[in-house]
Amino acid sequence: MIKLEISARGLLIAIAAVVGIWFAARLWPLVLIVVTSFIFMAALLPYVDWMVRRGINRVVAVLLMLAGIVLVLGSMVAIVAPAVVSEFQDLRSNLPDYAADVETFASDLGFNTEDWDLPERAADIDWNRLISGSQVVDYGQRVIVGFVTGITIAVLTAYLLVESPRLRRFLFRFIPAERKPDAEHFLRALERVVGGYVRGQLITSLIIGIYTMVVLLVTDVPNAVAFGVLAAFADIIPLVGAIIAVVPATVAAFQESPTQAIVVLVALLIYQQFEDRFLVPRVYGQTLNLPSLVVLLAVLAGAELMGIVGVLLALPAAAAGRVVLDYYLERRENGAGQQLPAEEVFAPDDPPAVP
Repeated sequence: MIKLEISARGLLIAIAAVVGIWFAARLWPLVLIVVTSFIFMAALLPYVDWMVRRGINRVVAVLLMLAGIVLVLGSMVAIVAPAVVSEFQDLRSNLPDYAADVETFASDLGFNTEDWDLPERAADIDWNRLISGSQVVDYGQRVIVGFVTGITIAVLTAYLLVESPRLRRFLFRFIPAERKPDAEHFLRALERVVGGYVRGQLITSLIIGIYTMVVLLVTDVPNAVAFGVLAAFADIIPLVGAIIAVVPATVAAFQESPTQAIVVLVALLIYQQFEDRFLVPRVYGQTLNLPSLVVLLAVLAGAELMGIVGVLLALPAAAAGRVVLDYYLERRENGAGQQLPAEEVFAPDDPPAVP
């Protein structure tokens, strides 16, 4: 005989948990939008607080921050889009000639290219079938949905940044006095890891963007600035970002000459090794400490749940989970959470005071 006893409070908690899971499942897209907004809020909050401490109205500070982000993103699109369209049109028009150049180059290296027939295969490509009207409509719908989602995230992030002091005070009203130091420590840990990761990623993206632009300028490849900006954005995407950063620039260089393509490819691959082995461990050394398997699983799960946006948010979410796990393991072993440095990583000085 199995006898199960549960208190009324425990029963209410169990029912609330089931209802919460049901609501989260039904409202999953909204949950992801809210999580994304909190991640961006954690990254931008130190800068907003820095401006507020220097006498700028909080609403004005948030608007200035968002205006700067919109200006940067708009500039990136304005620079990259025309160059990508131009390169694609050139590739489409001259693909048989480029295929012949590939065969000639491979033959000079000693490969047997008699059966490759690359120019004939390139000439037989039906571009109208590859880029059909239905696909254009489908991608157009995705762009519209993505744009609306981005606007929603921007508005929600702005609200969180403006109301963050009030939201913090509201949250702490429901926490017992003896638990407030632990809650403050936990929130600071989340802000530090998630915000530090996002800001660190911006630094690595800026570096690879400048490096790619310099390499393409030195090798006299057209649209060097555009491909540098594309590499900076691609660096945000874990695992596959390196391919996106290297391949378009190499293809553009090959349209000039195979020698330029080899130089660009080698230079960008060398940088990828430098970033993976030297730069990233030092940039994220104090904020993100995840095993490679966890990174891979987080990226795959993010891609399955939310596509490209899920890939971008996978590592911040995994880092937040790591904070939760480390915090409670540390409390169980030592009776206190891990001590944090006083300053945020890659954030302005003078952190906000404890409420």
